[in-house]
Amino acid sequence: MHKARKNCLALAIGLFCANPSHAAGFIDDSHAELVVRNYFFDRNYVGQTPQAAAREWAQGFILNVSSGFTEGAVGFGLDAKGMLGVKLDSSPDRTGTGLLPFDPITREPADNYSELGLTGKVRMSRTELQGGTISTFLPIAFASPTRLLPQTFRGAYLRSSDIERLSLHAGWLDRINLRDSTDYQKMSVAAPNGRFNGAATSDRFTFLGGDYAWSDALTLRYYHAALDGLYRKDYFGFVDDRKLGPGRLKSDFRLFVTGEDGAAKAGPVDNRNTALMLTYAWASHSLGVGYMQLDGDTAMPYLYGTEPLVITEGTLSSEFINPKERSWQVKFDQDFAAFGVPGLKGMLRYVRGDNIELARFGGSGLSESEKDVELSYAVQQGRFKGVALRLRHAWYRNDFLPGASHRDDNELRVNLDYTVKLW
Repeated sequence: MHKARKNCLALAIGLFCANPSHAAGFIDDSHAELVVRNYFFDRNYVGQTPQAAAREWAQGFILNVSSGFTEGAVGFGLDAKGMLGVKLDSSPDRTGTGLLPFDPITREPADNYSELGLTGKVRMSRTELQGGTISTFLPIAFASPTRLLPQTFRGAYLRSSDIERLSLHAGWLDRINLRDSTDYQKMSVAAPNGRFNGAATSDRFTFLGGDYAWSDALTLRYYHAALDGLYRKDYFGFVDDRKLGPGRLKSDFRLFVTGEDGAAKAGPVDNRNTALMLTYAWASHSLGVGYMQLDGDTAMPYLYGTEPLVITEGTLSSEFINPKERSWQVKFDQDFAAFGVPGLKGMLRYVRGDNIELARFGGSGLSESEKDVELSYAVQQGRFKGVALRLRHAWYRNDFLPGASHRDDNELRVNLDYTVKLW
């Protein structure tokens, strides 16, 4: 067992041995759930590509157990996350979906893989410190939940809401556990299309920032992060959600400013990503339009294995954050409860990016586009309440020269999740 996991377990045992009466909240406020996830992923590549398709089917089990806190001014607790992935269908010529680990030489997929993550936690007032297996869902480090098993980090994470209307976040991470892996690795920069040196690694990622609710409608956000020796990033943003006419208008502004850190082992970094997404929701519909523009000499870097959390989030095949890229999107969402089918939702999206500069793949003026269709249904009541089905299809195209990652492809994802509350 890893040293950090042993320390977390020793902390919990010590709490009960020292004074069992103080540990009442540890048990009474605990809860647990089991997520049973069936995942089919099918990406067919169009044209001449080294691999014709990435296609796998797998079954996942995610057990989340969270304790309460011991009584007293300072409370202690322990969380556990157990995960198991099982291969249902795959082969060496169809690996690389992110569902299953595979041998890097033979590309033979694993029949199964599993892991256990433990997180010790300490709470004082409305401030909590976690140590061990960490999940962060922040603009500068968003742990990817988009495959069979979730991606996690190893480190320490401090959250505080003691100041009214202000939520503070600070952390130190030294390893990442990828969504199709069972071990912790050093961190690196995502480098599709050769944008950065993806082989350069770091063992320290630090971040600090927070969200401030200026009013009931407006929230301001700022975060600073640094991947030691590779890059630094500042995030400025706001979300404004207010009534307008018969519906509500949500304005989501995001600005990422990134540069080199230390030795810049991943190569030069110089990027500013400015974006605005406007979404108007009325009755059971919502319509969104967005624009994103990248300036500077390079693409926008982010942690390999995580999500970049730009306004094109949710697209299936591309991030639209290549050097100099300008992209716009339109997105429509429909809740079919208004038509007598509660739990059924649909989404249509179109994203197009142009003005891309990639010297390795045709120089400047390149473009890419994606069309997405999604249907989801969650059982609302009865014996199968908690069952959720999601179908997603994407068509991605670009005019890059052969050799660029994620050239033209058609992608289908089918998820069936069943969440069971154990206690």
